[in-house]
Amino acid sequence: MTTSTFGEGTLPKGVRSRMIHGVNGLDVHILEAGFETPGRPLALLLHGFPDLAYGWRHLIPILADAGYHVVAPDQRGFGRTTGWDGSYDAQLGPFSFLNLTRDALGLVSALGYRRTAMLVGHDLGSPVASYCALARPDVFPSVVLMSAPFPGTPAFPFNTAQGEASPAQPNNGNQKLAAALAALDPPRKHYQQYLSTREANSDLSHPAQGLHALLRAFFYLKSADWPGNKPHPLQAPTPMELAQLPTYYVMELGKTMSQTVAPFHPSAAEVLACQWLTEPELDVYAAEYGRTGFQGALQAYRVFTDPDLNAELRLFSGKTIDVPSLFIGGKSDWANYVSPGALELMKTKATTRMSGIELIDGAGHWIQQEQPARLAALLLAFMKDVSRADHKGA
Repeated sequence: MTTSTFGEGTLPKGVRSRMIHGVNGLDVHILEAGFETPGRPLALLLHGFPDLAYGWRHLIPILADAGYHVVAPDQRGFGRTTGWDGSYDAQLGPFSFLNLTRDALGLVSALGYRRTAMLVGHDLGSPVASYCALARPDVFPSVVLMSAPFPGTPAFPFNTAQGEASPAQPNNGNQKLAAALAALDPPRKHYQQYLSTREANSDLSHPAQGLHALLRAFFYLKSADWPGNKPHPLQAPTPMELAQLPTYYVMELGKTMSQTVAPFHPSAAEVLACQWLTEPELDVYAAEYGRTGFQGALQAYRVFTDPDLNAELRLFSGKTIDVPSLFIGGKSDWANYVSPGALELMKTKATTRMSGIELIDGAGHWIQQEQPARLAALLLAFMKDVSRADHKGA
């Protein structure tokens, strides 16, 4: 285990960067705080796209001050974690949700813990955290999902033995949706479809406006700072309903993501006013993605959009998340509704002990950066409730 310099002086006091070697085939880069006192309960924070462990920097010290050993890893495919193949033609099995779950389990074990006290997953980290709680509730006895509702596991057809055998249905839902979106006026495409293409990495890594400007516009557009974010539930996963989403989710057909966000770049005054992501902090993101490119981070989207690669998840067909759970979103975040019906399914079918759905005012997609104090208050209140329930049941 080695300590490395990271963050160009932007890490909050008490937060350190180090490498943990030999975790499920990876050398994992983590940010952590609260490590000075042995025996503290573990809080594990899993980031999404295009984020890094660094995205938790404002939250980590608050949770450490509350008594936790807080650990945020760069997930497989991201940042300074190594041991993954970042080429488009790489085998995608290592980026499956169950292997990302094994990454989390292996990290907990490498750190010398039998269980987490707090598990939080944001964006693409949310399904990983969900499968952690599904597969190993003994190690992950509570879970907080952020910004990406978990609609449940892929299920096997139920009670079909008595009926006539139905022909196997082709897994072409994504192709059908792509064709229907392309038929709209103007023609559109889903962002997951774009992020799964061979061209996406090059488009994102070498944008005409430069990487720093692309990231600034992307973070701004998906935050509460952009006045255009006025999200609301969609009625159904139909092309007409999905077309209500901003173009960073349902893009114009002929445009790349860099072209999509370029016209919305914030003004110099808005950049200066952005205290949750200063220019030196954004430089950290630009330096990391400038070094690694985006393909490692994009592999999970290719898994996500490929039914064959998700077949193993049917091992959990019909299984629910039965540990205490909480969902937290930003009031200005469309991600809560980008999959129509997912919030309701999460609350009514995918979980059995969800304490609530909390939407934070003044936050878009980047809750842990935009409103870390409000987020910390919700997390700590939830953990207090979990602890109280555990004592009652003991």
